[in-house]
Amino acid sequence: MVRRLNLRQVEAFKAVIEYGTVSRAAEMMNVSQPAMSKLIAHLEEDTALRLFDRVKGRLVATRRGMRLYEEIDRIFAGVRQVENAVEAIRRDEQSRLLIGVMPALSGSFIQEATSRFLARQPGVFCSVQSRSSQWIADALVTHRLDVGLIIAPVDNPYVAAEPMMGHPVVCILPLGHPLAAKEVIVPEDLAGVPFISFDPESHTHRSISRVLEGHGVTPEVVMIANVSPTLCEFVAAGVGVSLVHPLIVGGLRDKIAIRRFEPEFQLEFQLCRNRDSRNARLVDAFLASAREAATEISRSILTPNPA
Repeated sequence: MVRRLNLRQVEAFKAVIEYGTVSRAAEMMNVSQPAMSKLIAHLEEDTALRLFDRVKGRLVATRRGMRLYEEIDRIFAGVRQVENAVEAIRRDEQSRLLIGVMPALSGSFIQEATSRFLARQPGVFCSVQSRSSQWIADALVTHRLDVGLIIAPVDNPYVAAEPMMGHPVVCILPLGHPLAAKEVIVPEDLAGVPFISFDPESHTHRSISRVLEGHGVTPEVVMIANVSPTLCEFVAAGVGVSLVHPLIVGGLRDKIAIRRFEPEFQLEFQLCRNRDSRNARLVDAFLASAREAATEISRSILTPNPA
């Protein structure tokens, strides 16, 4: 008989999916590893579903496991919205800025941009949410966000968008890769080289593919990643090379080689706001900080690093 689930089991399941291992998930939930394993085992027993396969001592989510995770994540997202609403009500008399950022910029860049902003705007409360470009655009229209940073163009009369700044795409490679001996990578260098690609439906993938195909090069795609941090980690691990916007590799200069790519082409992130923003002063201040952070990070990234 399928028994009623308890929240602790669900939290444990979600943590294992998101942190990749039972030990890491146990650490984040502040429980022992045996206790975490027991929670997962009870969840599988209570649901009568095999949620994980055991592969070489690790738990790997099954198809059913990932379907359950998607539903759980959707529900938790709703809970987070309620929590955000409660926090906003608490701070109703305090200045606040609600920021949406696509996953590619959710690392060192948004930390630097927001820190600069807060240093100049003491007492302001910030909320930063990493979501898809479409979710951010929708949230700007409904005033759930004040400002958004995305890459896909926005076609909505209620949203004002401007390029944050153009930066040439760079080639990232594993340290010690043969191509890292070159100062500049060209499309022909990538022929037959294992390549890690973004999701084929993404704006970034389409832009990169147009350039490579225009030079008669079809990359040997060995992996597809839908978020930049994952892609960069696999490059660092030696799985392949890739082409990315320089802002996404700010915190990884000691783990990967970064080289100029020619012919130069740019991927422009968009700074977006609601045209009828009730928080125009803070939005303007944040956008100024974001531009400064983008300039400094990109300048440092394009400084040659060792292979």
